[in-house]
Amino acid sequence: MAKPIVAIVGRPNVGKSTLFNRLIGERRAIVEDEPGTTRDRVYGTTDWGGVEFTLIDTGGLQDDREVQADSTAQIALETRNQAHVAIGEADVIVFMVDARGGLNAGDHEVAGLLRRADKPTILVANKADSAARRDTVYEFYELGLGDPIAISSYHGSGTGDLLDRIVEALPEAEEEEELEGPAIAIVGRPNVGKSRLLNALLGQERSIVSDVPGTTRDSHDTTLIWAGQPVTLIDTAGIRRRGRVDRGIEQYSVLRSMRAIDRADVVLLVIDATEGFTAQDLHIAGYIAEQKKGVVAVVNKWDLIEKDASTMDEYRQQASRALDFMPYAPLVFVSAKFGQRVQQIIDTALAVVSERHKRVPTAALNKMLKEAVADHPPPSKPGKWLKFFYATQADVSPPTFIIFMNDPAQLHFSYRRYLENKLREAFGFTGTAIRMSFRGRDEGR
Repeated sequence: MAKPIVAIVGRPNVGKSTLFNRLIGERRAIVEDEPGTTRDRVYGTTDWGGVEFTLIDTGGLQDDREVQADSTAQIALETRNQAHVAIGEADVIVFMVDARGGLNAGDHEVAGLLRRADKPTILVANKADSAARRDTVYEFYELGLGDPIAISSYHGSGTGDLLDRIVEALPEAEEEEELEGPAIAIVGRPNVGKSRLLNALLGQERSIVSDVPGTTRDSHDTTLIWAGQPVTLIDTAGIRRRGRVDRGIEQYSVLRSMRAIDRADVVLLVIDATEGFTAQDLHIAGYIAEQKKGVVAVVNKWDLIEKDASTMDEYRQQASRALDFMPYAPLVFVSAKFGQRVQQIIDTALAVVSERHKRVPTAALNKMLKEAVADHPPPSKPGKWLKFFYATQADVSPPTFIIFMNDPAQLHFSYRRYLENKLREAFGFTGTAIRMSFRGRDEGR
């Protein structure tokens, strides 16, 4: 089910990115003590009390006078447009104001915009890191957006209360229409051939095919029967490189594409063979990996590549270097225009679905663990030797494994990767991310 979306908005330099980084638990947004640093939407997933949601950090909202006076007026205008799009897509809005600087005319203008949006809005007074500043937050009642929450995003005070309010304001999860069979999402940058690929798979013109990037404005579900099995294809709008999303309804396609990834069992990441793996391709791939989805890399427009006997192998090596964080992703080389090898795409995707539902017998899993540790013992500190007790598979889709040991905190990430590689060598799991959780023996009781 697609996650609800929470957007953090406010005037420049009120601390939105600092709060974003704290809530998602990593430094993803750029934080500088300079107004206007964040110019594009930044996305992250977090949860509170078992409720998961997508968080958006937006650029600062400036009023018309500030935009006209800004030396980089065009950038300021585009930043404001980006924030407007985030407001339009969000289920809940966190409106941040500056307790240190106090209430000003710009806050009133943003408040008016949010009232017109008619979305659940939580007013947050940031930089309230002293008793005196916490006393000043009451002036923000004047904005007419309810009780302000005093926080310090830098020190983390008040963020628990804020998260409680966010979870309370989130809409109740709607029952989505049950998809027939495995859900396969077609994603990628604009103009890589997603709609043409869908048409080739369906054998009929079910989507508009155009050389104009971004023709598909929304996600569309299409069910087909493949080898006697129902399959739902989710065709999505192109995901543009951040900072290149144009004004208008097309901007909404970015979040909708990510929602499609959330809904999918397997994602077809469509790559333009003539351009190779771009930074934005890797950005999309990173989101797929973060969501632990199955993936097939579909290298389209293969008909446009001049080939010799080694071309495909060279491209596989290039893909291996680019997608080093998901070495399990199979590649399929196709031409959607001429229908070349397109039948392999669904066959490969369904094989990945099967891998995602694979269960490993506990005895075989522990035999693999014992042999892996014997072949290459984990680095340990003298007197604090790491010991593995047993492993079990806890879930499927994605395959999830729990390994019990004496001191998980001491285990180096490189050894975790080693065990994952040995697990894949022994049992496959082609095309799917897996979860591995290391726990102390007492945690199993």
